[in-house]
Amino acid sequence: MGREGWRLALAARRMDLLEKIAADCGPGTLVRRVDLMEGEKASAAIESLLDELGTVDLFIISAGTGHINPELQWAPDRDMLLVNVTGFVCLAQAAMHHFFRQGHGHLVGISSIAALRGSGGGAAYAASKAFQSIYLDGLRDLAGRRKVPITVTEAQPGFVDTPMIKGVRPFWLASPELAAHQILRAVRRRAKHAYIPRRWAIVAWLLRLLPRAG
Repeated sequence: MGREGWRLALAARRMDLLEKIAADCGPGTLVRRVDLMEGEKASAAIESLLDELGTVDLFIISAGTGHINPELQWAPDRDMLLVNVTGFVCLAQAAMHHFFRQGHGHLVGISSIAALRGSGGGAAYAASKAFQSIYLDGLRDLAGRRKVPITVTEAQPGFVDTPMIKGVRPFWLASPELAAHQILRAVRRRAKHAYIPRRWAIVAWLLRLLPRAG
């Protein structure tokens, strides 16, 4: 998008990776360190970045963490909730406040196909993604009630070949490039929702129909 003339700002915890990405995005890309586990400090950093940018047309939330935790250990579930729920809300609220002030905007949240059904191996992860789905739907409704032209898009990926899959090789594994391409296409269409890749719509339909085993 930087090559298309967009002015970009990137925010995340690992500055070394951010700076490498920024170098590929072109000159003028802003980079800020933001750790979503720091709560209000992270929110303040994002608000400061938005103010520095001025008019913001598009805000994408792609931060997230996940753990397989069938033993129900507290620490990994706590970390997931801090990032996927509390941190997600911090980012989304900062974006929406900015959009309401300027009178328009486009918020994109990347959730997961895991939001569709609880998982014994990752109960907190699936629940956190379901929270994101419902929260984005609520923000879309809020913008409609206030009659402010704010688009809210939920991208719901299946398995993408990133470190998040913890070395497992599940079925229908998409490349990061394919996932990014389809997310960007949904953004350009200003879609309310998109399964990534699109074939996961079939799985979503089946999950809603099929009963659990046992």
